[in-house]
Amino acid sequence: MGVYLNSRKPYLLFQEEASSAYFVDKTDILKELVPLVELKENKVEKSGEERGKGHKYVCITRPRRFGKTVMANMISAYFGKGIDSRETFRGLKASSFDWFENHLNQHNVIHVMCNELPDECTTYAQYIARIKRRLLNDLIREFPDANIDRKDPLWDAFNSIIEFGNGEKFIFVLDEWDYIFHRKFITDSDKAAYIDFLSNLLKDQPYVELVYMTGILPIAKYSSGSELNMFYEYTMATREKYSEYFGFTDAEVDQLYQRYLKNVQEPNVTREGLEHWYDGYQTVSGKRLYNPRSVVGALNDNQLGSYWTSSGPYDEIYYYVENDVAQVRDDIALMVSGTPVLAKVQEYAATSMKLTTRDEIFSAMIVYGFLSYKNGYVSIPNKELMDKFADMIQKEPSLGYVHRLAKESGQMLCATKAGDTKKMLEILEYAHNTESPLMSYSNEAELAAIVRLVYLEARDSYRIEREDKAGIGFVDFIFDPRKMDDDCIIIELKVDHSAEEAIQQIKERDYALKFQGKLGEKPEYTGRILAVGIAYYKEDKKHNCKIEVLREKE
Repeated sequence: MGVYLNSRKPYLLFQEEASSAYFVDKTDILKELVPLVELKENKVEKSGEERGKGHKYVCITRPRRFGKTVMANMISAYFGKGIDSRETFRGLKASSFDWFENHLNQHNVIHVMCNELPDECTTYAQYIARIKRRLLNDLIREFPDANIDRKDPLWDAFNSIIEFGNGEKFIFVLDEWDYIFHRKFITDSDKAAYIDFLSNLLKDQPYVELVYMTGILPIAKYSSGSELNMFYEYTMATREKYSEYFGFTDAEVDQLYQRYLKNVQEPNVTREGLEHWYDGYQTVSGKRLYNPRSVVGALNDNQLGSYWTSSGPYDEIYYYVENDVAQVRDDIALMVSGTPVLAKVQEYAATSMKLTTRDEIFSAMIVYGFLSYKNGYVSIPNKELMDKFADMIQKEPSLGYVHRLAKESGQMLCATKAGDTKKMLEILEYAHNTESPLMSYSNEAELAAIVRLVYLEARDSYRIEREDKAGIGFVDFIFDPRKMDDDCIIIELKVDHSAEEAIQQIKERDYALKFQGKLGEKPEYTGRILAVGIAYYKEDKKHNCKIEVLREKE
């Protein structure tokens, strides 16, 4: 055993994860990897140039906190000789397969967490020297008869084991392989040196049994030539294979939620809340995925909130748009208002350092998990991310009219509660007179987009639902107060019909029932119930607002 060779560390980390309250068993990913290990000399029934290429080189890229490290630890814990992991895998999916015993702790595994740095690291030379030194020490200690010289490059050391040792092969698990590319001190020549290092270590080497590599950005972003072309790459946006193993599916969240209800005496998290906050990602085939870190965080804390995005400030999102605000400003306005935006995703343009076009910006934001992509459109996936975008546009004057509308949103809510329809009309007219692409108002969907923007600040004190089921129909907006004694707000929109007609529809369809409680029971909400009608007339481009109190404060 060593620091990297057959290390105990990945086993101990996976053991801890597997015993946690909300662990999701994805060990069946091994059914995809074991056949690659079982291919003797990687020979398969393929013809011509496909034979022997690519099959044992797997690179999976996903946004951060999407389960990549958990999976890498599990793979090392299963294959590695370092420690007997039988008990940890007992009862998990992998243990039911015929090949389980054949490969359990039977392989030499090199497990490197590439996001670990030397103390006070300021250069690439310090970073790579630590990896080389520790791994070389492991090999010399484990294979004393292989005639390894301490000055040997790593690939020479491994080949010495093939020639003078017992010919053993190695599984390489490299987690977060591209971490070093995101450090400020890394130069272009450093990046090229790192790619060459990985190529020399892994490509066309007889000691390589399997390489399983994870990262955020695709290899091809960094390696334009043939250095690492032996890898098969699997991204969330373009490749379906392996998709179900990263992120939680609907069925898995259902199971976790049932476990949560048994674990918690007074549950504060609803199943609908998990979907609203953390859903919104999907595979190439359209299967829905939830952010795993956030779901587990909410269930552990018994509280919905920001768990994934809380690890970085709002400007982590702004970083990707600041170089070209003008191109993406209108699109951000559309997405914050709930409207998907047409975009051409450029898979390999998603570098964190050089973003020069709108499509590159959106490509980067998809890769990093800030946006989701479906059928050629990008959108903000869920409430957790929507709150981050809302925070950004309220703080960044460089976003122009989008920022100004967001700043007006506090006054819009105050005016609504005060019944000040004159102020509401002033804000709506101001919004209409901006250069926003939302202002054509050809239908209620565009009017709804503006309403989202002018009530943006209301998200802090309300759960805002669009076309929510209420009474005997679907209302345009329900403002569900976070405080039980705050005003409940129901908004109905009309184009070329009056605000009075909107109010009448709210009353006729009993939309207020949502807040009034069941028959004979005390209402859950004690604040006023306000019916708000907002109308827009296309001919004269005028708005009309009306507010009616359906119930006074209890």
